Amino acid sequence: MKIFAINPGATSTKIGLYEDDKKIFTHSVEHYMDQLEKFSRTIDQLDMRVELIEKYLEEQNIDVDEIDVFVARGGPFKPMKSGTYKISGKMIEDVLEDNVLTDHISNIACLIADKLSSGKPAYIVDPVSVDEFDDISRISGLKLIERRSLSHALNMKMVAKKWAAASQRIYDECNLIVAHLGSGISVSAHRKGRMVDVNNANEEGPFSPQRAADLPTGQLTKLCFSGKYSPDEMKTLLLKKGGMYSYLGTDSVPEAFERMKNGDKEAELILSAMMYQVSKYIGSMAAVLKGIVDRIIITGGIAYNPELTDIIEEHTRFIAPITVYPGEDEIEALVMGVLRVINNPEEVKEY
Repeated sequence: MKIFAINPGATSTKIGLYEDDKKIFTHSVEHYMDQLEKFSRTIDQLDMRVELIEKYLEEQNIDVDEIDVFVARGGPFKPMKSGTYKISGKMIEDVLEDNVLTDHISNIACLIADKLSSGKPAYIVDPVSVDEFDDISRISGLKLIERRSLSHALNMKMVAKKWAAASQRIYDECNLIVAHLGSGISVSAHRKGRMVDVNNANEEGPFSPQRAADLPTGQLTKLCFSGKYSPDEMKTLLLKKGGMYSYLGTDSVPEAFERMKNGDKEAELILSAMMYQVSKYIGSMAAVLKGIVDRIIITGGIAYNPELTDIIEEHTRFIAPITVYPGEDEIEALVMGVLRVINNPEEVKEY
């Protein structure tokens, strides 16, 4: 069974070809600013990304017609249960009509898969909008605003199941805290196979390399109405130029880490503060699970730095043992999601 996986990002589209669970190749198709600037909307990039993927496959002498199954990252669609979903006409219609929670490049992944598949089976797995919240988790503190489940669900669900399998445990019987540390940060509570709480990685939680996340509301309100920033400028400030970037002028953790090693005290303080805030959220998720936690799992690109994950462990090891899975292999996660429905331990879901 040849499975082709597609994961579009802001400046690249990651692709991978597997034969069952064996990787044939993975590759990142790069998209440069002069290519992207001509498109006013994310969805307008669709044909360009499809053509570049097809060009790469042709260069590698790979016939698209010989691929059996296609799978793509799922975007911030409507709230959905965790699982593997068929790409349907309704899903495509919702993306084309902008009937989604927010504009994000992952929304077009299902469109890319649909175009490439030419009617063959095509799926998404654990979209950004996986929602398994308890009702109590939705309460924000202001009736006009409901908390939403938008997170790095694909990678967090995969590493949770990976840890359970490696420990000869069953994911649906475990209580886990999973923290994804990347350009955005998600900290989640998994109770018996359900992700019952997680911070919205754009709006809540620890600050990250790019995102401001939790802020004092009074000072934020004054800043919004100061006249210094337009709504679009505020959005950029909070989502792209907030967090570590606002303090250090870079969103590169390796660069900040190198500065810290060379004696930059501000870089040391900000990196430590980011890990400190992650630790506080892990503590809050332990409260969600009433202190019954089998394992804390740390994943994402920042987890490649043990000096940083050690800070988290110092603050949280009293809760539960910690396992670190550095990086994020969302291509593998997509393929594993497809294989779970092909091999029948899970039922495919309808959008």
